[in-house]
Amino acid sequence: MRIVNGQMRIPRAAAMIFFLAMQTLAFAQQNSNPSAQTQTPAPQDPVLVPRPAPKAEARRTRMPEGAIKLDVVVDDAAGKPAGGLNPLDLQLMDNGQPRKILSFRAFGGDAAKPDPPVQVVLVIDTVNLPFDQVAFTKQEITRFLRQNGGHLSQPVSIALLTDAGLRVQPRPSTDGNALVGIVDRIKGSIRSINAAMGGEGLLERFQLSVHQMANIAENEAMKPGRKLLIWVGPGWPMLNRTELGYYSAKDRQRYFDGIVELSTKLREARMAVYSVASSSVGAGGSDSTFVFAYKDYLKPVKSPQQGDSGNLALKVIAVQSGGRILGPDNDLAGEIGNCIQDANDFYRISFDPPHADHANEYHDLKVVVGKPGVTVRTNTGYYNQPQAETVPAR
Repeated sequence: MRIVNGQMRIPRAAAMIFFLAMQTLAFAQQNSNPSAQTQTPAPQDPVLVPRPAPKAEARRTRMPEGAIKLDVVVDDAAGKPAGGLNPLDLQLMDNGQPRKILSFRAFGGDAAKPDPPVQVVLVIDTVNLPFDQVAFTKQEITRFLRQNGGHLSQPVSIALLTDAGLRVQPRPSTDGNALVGIVDRIKGSIRSINAAMGGEGLLERFQLSVHQMANIAENEAMKPGRKLLIWVGPGWPMLNRTELGYYSAKDRQRYFDGIVELSTKLREARMAVYSVASSSVGAGGSDSTFVFAYKDYLKPVKSPQQGDSGNLALKVIAVQSGGRILGPDNDLAGEIGNCIQDANDFYRISFDPPHADHANEYHDLKVVVGKPGVTVRTNTGYYNQPQAETVPAR
């Protein structure tokens, strides 16, 4: 609770008002929950208790952060977290030029644990998942949630994407058994957006999926800490098929604007995207021809003339956000668990971008680690913006 400084002439009266307000709140809570007057059972959907802020002494010793912040995952040759790195082991390249790292923090192993804990957002995508795969997907997610007796290593939120939009669990939980109840209530249904709609249906699925991912990122950007967005499903259509015909200049500008917006929102939310799919469906639908088509769209989009719907494919976003692509594999529970292994072992760095000559100026990013055989994953680029000019007061 923040106390705003002001002229407080009657301290005792103010304290009495505060005390009475707290008593009234407690009484209201007891009346709204009669069971609170007896033994309180374990909550069905536990809420994470906010941890106290770091002490003032600790805050003063931290290095000042730059305007752009990156979470960097480093794995050794065996695929295990490469711990024990220091700032001198990392070099940040911005458009091929060294950029000074202004802050550095290590998490995992003998280092500090992330605070708040890294949150997992688990999206069940029934818009792009064939009807006959919904029950199997629920079964695998339930198997993941019940592992270790239902005790999850990270707080998890369940999000359900349907033709009607997105429904999100209001608060994350580490109680897997409680989350199973949410999954059980998901009912498979025939999609209203189907193949019979042709190119119009493909476009509608594409727009709905990308828009809702942006909404998730925008909402999570308001919360502190790192997040993993695990998208369970084949992903949406890439719209590079003959049904859609020619892309006009307006189309390409629209796709470019969408690429800039989604890339920026995910980075600001500290959210890495993970694509998880079973072996029964291909990328963007049941056509397995398109499983690897995303690789044609991994190059950065630097101008509206390069804008294409394929640059907004799920797997492209996963790679460029510093996440991973798992599958296709019918062990969905194992795939989700592999994604979560990235949660706690990472490095947090920041830097200030150079001057931008124009809006949405693309900058390629690369973090080089001075260790042999390591794999580094982080945001592959960002869109720089000119600094607003300050108009002198008259």
